[in-house]
Amino acid sequence: MERKRKRSGLALCFVLMLLLSGCENGTVESGSEGNHTSASLGTESNAETVVHSSDMFTDRDYEVGYDETSAAYITLSGSSAQCSSGAVQIDGSTVTIIDEGTYVLSGSLTDGMIIVDAENTDQLQLVLDGVSISSSTSAALYVRQADKVFITTTEGSENTLTNGGEFTAIDQNNIDAVVFSKEDLTFNGQGSLSIESPAGHGVVSKDDLVFTSGTYTVSAASQALNGKESVRIAGGTYTITSGKDGIHSEDADDASLGFVYILNGSYTITAEGDGISASNYLQMEGGVFTITAGGGSENGSKSSSDHYGQFMGGRGGPVQQQTTESTDESTSMKGVKASGDLTINGGTFAIDSADDSIHSNASITVNAGTFELAAGDDGFHADETLTIQDGATITITESYEGLEGLTIDIFGGEISIVATDDGINAAGGADSSGLGGRDMRFGGGGGASSACGSLTISGGSIDIHASGDAVDSNGTFSMTGGSVSTSGPNLGDTSILDYETTGTISGGTFVGTGASSMAQNFSSDSTQGVIMASVGNQTAGTTVTLKDSGGNILLTKETDQDFSCVILSCPDIVQGSTCLLYTSDAADDLLCV
Repeated sequence: MERKRKRSGLALCFVLMLLLSGCENGTVESGSEGNHTSASLGTESNAETVVHSSDMFTDRDYEVGYDETSAAYITLSGSSAQCSSGAVQIDGSTVTIIDEGTYVLSGSLTDGMIIVDAENTDQLQLVLDGVSISSSTSAALYVRQADKVFITTTEGSENTLTNGGEFTAIDQNNIDAVVFSKEDLTFNGQGSLSIESPAGHGVVSKDDLVFTSGTYTVSAASQALNGKESVRIAGGTYTITSGKDGIHSEDADDASLGFVYILNGSYTITAEGDGISASNYLQMEGGVFTITAGGGSENGSKSSSDHYGQFMGGRGGPVQQQTTESTDESTSMKGVKASGDLTINGGTFAIDSADDSIHSNASITVNAGTFELAAGDDGFHADETLTIQDGATITITESYEGLEGLTIDIFGGEISIVATDDGINAAGGADSSGLGGRDMRFGGGGGASSACGSLTISGGSIDIHASGDAVDSNGTFSMTGGSVSTSGPNLGDTSILDYETTGTISGGTFVGTGASSMAQNFSSDSTQGVIMASVGNQTAGTTVTLKDSGGNILLTKETDQDFSCVILSCPDIVQGSTCLLYTSDAADDLLCV
């Protein structure tokens, strides 16, 4: 493409020299040499909440077999049932089990329910072998009392539990789910189970809710899977559609509970609220997740939904009166959310969310995993510390801000960010997107800054395409390794770098393009050479190339936005070196020698 500008190399060199940091007479000077220590790779912020699978599941949780000779068999027949065991009481279409043991259920029950009302020391196994149970006004399965109940689907069986559209009280407990349990509840098996709840939750346990195997399809007007003390999943296949959260745990009575632990499994979650939510910590070891929350990123401008909870025929209204310990159900539309620490040690995530895709009110540690995120707000948001390790591959295709946390530590990983505001924002406060971060020396707005943010990059490969600041810290920014490539717009109120106190580079590679009017360079105490240059108005698609005096390419970047400023740094830019800056490989586009 023919360039319209015709300027001499000498004139452009003069403009360049005015904005160089540590550059004089065409040479680049490094700051004073000094040793630096890389940040620790530890994850101390959530050390107290990192748990192991052996702590989460018992051998019995995994056991799908049973003794056929000692089991009691319950045959369901429309409005009645038959069983020869004295531990099974039948009253029309209501079947009550009162003693521990194994019970095999088959057949259909119309407008009836199964009730477990045993001693609080009893453990029972309910084996579903081709079961269909519907209740027009209550739970299809109700565990009133036991120590623990295991629900097992037989190999190849198809089982269905449904509610007819309302919940009418039958005792002092507020039954509001198709499967409602006052006790610990474990699901496993080699068959499938479908649960449909047009007026309430799908599954609720007031203690621990555990899944270890099986195939599940859950449609619920409210939360699909809810465990008060915890939700623990070791494996299985889940298709979830919910008017509120897909998977939810919250215990208002005990701050140490209300956590979610996921070891493995396959999940397709479409939730009007959060995809997965925990009031305490959330730890994920693996699994494949496809999550759509709040209608997806296209609904990012919505702070709440007028139809929240009114799913499957608009019956969500009454359920608002029957909520299960939720404090922000009408506003939160996040993909994965924890009020405590959130740890991800692996997994594949495809998340499209109206709010943040991955969110913690405390800290997030990403040790491994593959992420494809589209967010109406932030891709990742941590109120405290966001840590990304080498095992992470993160692609944020849409966001307001890509990565946000009070402290952000990037030790490695492959990261690609598209953001309508800042690409990376180290800022304090809960959901502080877009607040502060502007260097007040330039008279920028954005609100007052506490200057307490911290951003450290010591490894990884980061590519940022931002419509606001590419890298923003309401405090300090330190780069000691890795590579960062940024592309920002040629607008007056944005910059490639924006930090409050210091911004140093002592290692790695940084290539940034963006606006020049509010440009901010790395601090003078950086120990690696930096070039910052005003290059006039350049168009998207322009290639910026930095060569040494021998013509060897040091840095190169093709931009996808118009720009007028570049910031370049790499280990080969050293004191006394001579560099040549081009906007293409053609000699007539030489900017400065």
